Amino acid sequence: MTGEYQHSLDNKGRLFIPAKLRDELGEVFFITLSMDRCLCAYSAENWKIFSDKVSAMPFVKQRKMRPLFAHAARCELDSQGRALIPQNLREYAGLTKSVTVVGCNNHAELWDSDAWNAIFAAETTPENIAAVMEELEF
Repeated sequence: MTGEYQHSLDNKGRLFIPAKLRDELGEVFFITLSMDRCLCAYSAENWKIFSDKVSAMPFVKQRKMRPLFAHAARCELDSQGRALIPQNLREYAGLTKSVTVVGCNNHAELWDSDAWNAIFAAETTPENIAAVMEELEF
């Protein structure tokens, strides 16, 4: 998934999912916590891949994944292309009104726009881009 999109949560906690990402996420997708104080949205297919990887881990390591599953939400799009983001997930990521949806390879990230702007500024430097390109051996 790629791209950056600006949207707003409505009074009921629903977020418009951009058409390009709706195609990739599908009608039913999963949202869970991220280590970056944002939320990650996975298509049902990618959620199954993630879940299968966790199932293949030793039990002790699986237990470390408990928060990701305990706080995961199965989301469905309404007729207007919106998904209800549960309150506990909105609170975790600090989502109140302005949300930036960012494509991030096999998932999308949902960020409070102010938090995203700070991350974007820190990560989008020539030095960081050069380090990423070197990591990819470009």
